[in-house]
Amino acid sequence: MTHLDDFAAQISALDLIISIDNSTVYMAGALGKKVWTLLPYVPDWRWMLDREDTLWYPTMKLFRQSKIGDWQDPFQQLRSMVNTNV
Repeated sequence: MTHLDDFAAQISALDLIISIDNSTVYMAGALGKKVWTLLPYVPDWRWMLDREDTLWYPTMKLFRQSKIGDWQDPFQQLRSMVNTNV
């Protein structure tokens, strides 16, 4: 990522960002964009535990694994949210 302004502009042009825990969700959250983040069973400390929201980014929703290595639950939740919100 060499052009941070271009990256921010691309994210700003989107209505919804769906991603794993990476620089994309941090940028989207900082820009106040609607962002849905997929998290592993043991997430980074920033995401705390047992929450669907985050203190850091009010426009972000968290989708968590309920078992290590099993993405079925978060993807099912994500699918449901896409069907009702998009």
